[in-house]
Amino acid sequence: MAALRRAAGMPVGLPAPRWRLEVGAVFMRTETELVLKSRRVIPGRLTAAGFTFEHPTWPEAARDLCARVPPAIRDRLRPRR
Repeated sequence: MAALRRAAGMPVGLPAPRWRLEVGAVFMRTETELVLKSRRVIPGRLTAAGFTFEHPTWPEAARDLCARVPPAIRDRLRPRR
């Protein structure tokens, strides 16, 4: 989350207690487990097969992801100073 916040230009992130995530999961019609549990995945089979990632690290991918957000949406999400 820190890398994503940096890429998006968000200086601070709000804490997300479990109960708040559970309420959000109900509205999203999904399981809280998908949000609460994370996995570190190493794509060994892909790289062994010769696949190369356009953005091999998460900070690079986060910057690219944030750069793809349309300006109208990005302006609404950016913190006001």
